[in-house]
Amino acid sequence: MEREPNRLLQQLIAEAGFSHKGLARRLNDLGAARGTPGLKYDHSSVLRWIGGQRPRDPVPGLLTEIFAMRLGRPVTSEDLGMPAVITPLDLGQEFTHSWQEGISTVTALWRADVERRRFLIDSTFAIGAGSVGAVRWLTASPEKHPTGDGTRRVGRAEIAAIHEVTRSFGELDNRFGSGRVRSSVVKYLDTAVAPLLKDGSYDETTGRQLAAAAAELTRLAGWMAYDMEQHGLAQRYLIQALRLARGAGDQTLGGEILAGMAHQAIYMGQPDHALDLARAAQLAARGAGVDTLLASAQVLEAHAHALRGDPRSCGASLNEAERSFGARRPADEPTWLSYFDEAYLSAKFAHCFRDLGDGARAVHHARRSLDMDSRYVRGRMFNLSLLAAGLLQCGELEEACVAATGALSLAGELQSARSRSYATDLRRRLEPYKHERPVTALRERTRALLTAV
Repeated sequence: MEREPNRLLQQLIAEAGFSHKGLARRLNDLGAARGTPGLKYDHSSVLRWIGGQRPRDPVPGLLTEIFAMRLGRPVTSEDLGMPAVITPLDLGQEFTHSWQEGISTVTALWRADVERRRFLIDSTFAIGAGSVGAVRWLTASPEKHPTGDGTRRVGRAEIAAIHEVTRSFGELDNRFGSGRVRSSVVKYLDTAVAPLLKDGSYDETTGRQLAAAAAELTRLAGWMAYDMEQHGLAQRYLIQALRLARGAGDQTLGGEILAGMAHQAIYMGQPDHALDLARAAQLAARGAGVDTLLASAQVLEAHAHALRGDPRSCGASLNEAERSFGARRPADEPTWLSYFDEAYLSAKFAHCFRDLGDGARAVHHARRSLDMDSRYVRGRMFNLSLLAAGLLQCGELEEACVAATGALSLAGELQSARSRSYATDLRRRLEPYKHERPVTALRERTRALLTAV
């Protein structure tokens, strides 16, 4: 069927005095400024739109901005001849003020993710969005009425199902990496959880339970995006998980999400931002009275200090983390915090000492971290990498290569971008010794794995 030419767009282009090539260039530049780099539209793209082709998001939204700036007046998608609901490019970055706004935002995020919308896939990490989210978490009033008056009754069975899905997918993630399971998690959020939030009938008590369950699974989806190094997408999920935790009135869960945000910031080399998030997580942990969570947040603060090259502050935070961990009462804490055990704490200590250049202490704690639950395959890969790095700092080349062999073998089993990054870091650390016999032997043993990684 022949398309109807888009005369409204043609008229706007003429009024604004844009050439087709100039409009395409402005579009690509604005997309990059709004967190969607890589747009490659040209004059022929503009000609196709004038001919009646409807561009995919985020193009209509970007065009309205471009014409509004040029013409000095508001321009809508209808003015462009492209009437439709336009998904905002900052979808998910805002910690909304009301429960209903929060539901609208998070469900729209899940839907856009299922549709693999390009602006989400290509989105970049925004420190400002994380900071605003943390501030609003700390300052927002408790949610008064997280209720739903829809037609679908929500009860214990529906909430229990979300918890079970979260537990099951979390185990798969730890064993196989996020690349194998994340799309299934997002699809479940969109098809099973969104209808409960939007169309469900629930009182305040049930609403809080539903919000907590949705927050846990949203946090997991965000953590999986982080593991795949889709950092802008991961950040949006974590902010929305934090918003759901506010609806649930769950200080412990909110603190865990803030700690996850700090973890991501450290991985991305943003220690100052990580420091702020880790301290916000500590405030939540103290408010909840959960010492394991407090230890988690304190050791993240320590790692941020290590990356900032501040061994004194790092040591003080590590001492605080040890004291908090020693005071914990696991039987009184949420079961989802059970991952943070002595092995996990030791791994975080090892990260700190590796980044401070203290190989001996990094090795000591990395060895302790390997006394861990065998289900955490990805975590073992990380910890073996830490051990290898520490041994290299100590000049123990043969032992380092043994640990590196184990790490690279596990990396080959995982679909995890972070695992690949750890493996790449190992290769970089081994490069100065590439002609030494243990390294050449390691390369020979793991040639196929190294190529894949």
